[in-house]
Amino acid sequence: MEISQTADHYRALPYRSRFRLAVSFFYFCQGLAFASWASRIPDIRAKLNLSDAELGSLLFALPLGQLLTMALSGRLVTIYGSNKVLRIVAPLYVIVLTFLGLVTQSWQLGLVLLLFGVVGNMCNISVNTQGVAAENLYEKPIMTAFHGAWSIAGFTGALIGLVMMNLGIGPYVHFWVIAGLVFISTFLNYRYLVPGRPKQEAKRKIFARPEGVLLQLGIIGFCSMATEGAMFDWSGIYFKDIVKAPPSLVVLGYTSFMIMMAGGRFIGDWAIFRLGRKTLLQICGCLIFLGMGIAVFFPYLYSAMLGFMFVGLGVSCVVPTVYSVAGRNGKVSPGMALAMVSSVSYLGFLMGPPLIGYISQLASLRYSYAVIGFAGLLVTFLVTKLSVIKN
Repeated sequence: MEISQTADHYRALPYRSRFRLAVSFFYFCQGLAFASWASRIPDIRAKLNLSDAELGSLLFALPLGQLLTMALSGRLVTIYGSNKVLRIVAPLYVIVLTFLGLVTQSWQLGLVLLLFGVVGNMCNISVNTQGVAAENLYEKPIMTAFHGAWSIAGFTGALIGLVMMNLGIGPYVHFWVIAGLVFISTFLNYRYLVPGRPKQEAKRKIFARPEGVLLQLGIIGFCSMATEGAMFDWSGIYFKDIVKAPPSLVVLGYTSFMIMMAGGRFIGDWAIFRLGRKTLLQICGCLIFLGMGIAVFFPYLYSAMLGFMFVGLGVSCVVPTVYSVAGRNGKVSPGMALAMVSSVSYLGFLMGPPLIGYISQLASLRYSYAVIGFAGLLVTFLVTKLSVIKN
């Protein structure tokens, strides 16, 4: 457990509150940086004159960088402590972000995106390890609220990007504005990260196969992130081609999903306290299935919006809760456990959208979403069978 020997001292309310605020800021900063990049993809695509296929191939470099360094990130966090790693990689993450505003060739974009994924993954593992440590100090569920801060940052980053584009400000200057905000936040909060006790685990391999429980947790995360990926990449197309929404209302599907996902994360800790982790995750899986079912069988504007809202609420608490349980596994250090679970979970985010496309090509997009809906039932089934997830 990544808490120092003076844990009782740090459990005092003033310390706990400041730790929680600092960790929340780091979640927010990571989400802000990623959303800022996403908001300027159209501009960078136009600048480099990329086709859809070329852009899609280059974008794959980002998750590739994340996957390649999952185990290494966990190793670094285990050896040096998540607080030390995070205070270095958080500023480095936005420095790499500014490089994205400088690219002039497609190969440069691919290379910088690969680096963006590498550093972003180190941020992800270290900040989630901090979330587990802060939750241990509080001795009650607070992890989903941290992920809620990331979701709010996504909205904020998209809004800032929209303002920057309307003002005619290019990506490079835009990204430096974001970098400045992250630098300030890091300077104000780095000393309040949860103190860690680094561990020297020289005998553990860098690339280790996930243990049984962690693998099952990863599969639960896989189902949730496959659903998220399907919603992120295909919700607009579903509303355009299947729901036949007017062009001005196509965005309502994605917006409905995102609002409920963010809202669910802010009430998730309360729900865990009232219902327990197992019951909440069982409900989340059922909500994913129900929401997809409504959107598939009633493909009309308001009913599809309602279905997407259920899906957003369903996925909101799955990954944060899985990460929390993984960080408390007791057999593997939190950093390594999170790296193992994240490796499996993130494959869902990679494989979900292409799977939707393949099934849609063979049948239709409605059938694709129906298949994703069954991922929710799989979440409920696995949670029911997995004894490590308790109420």
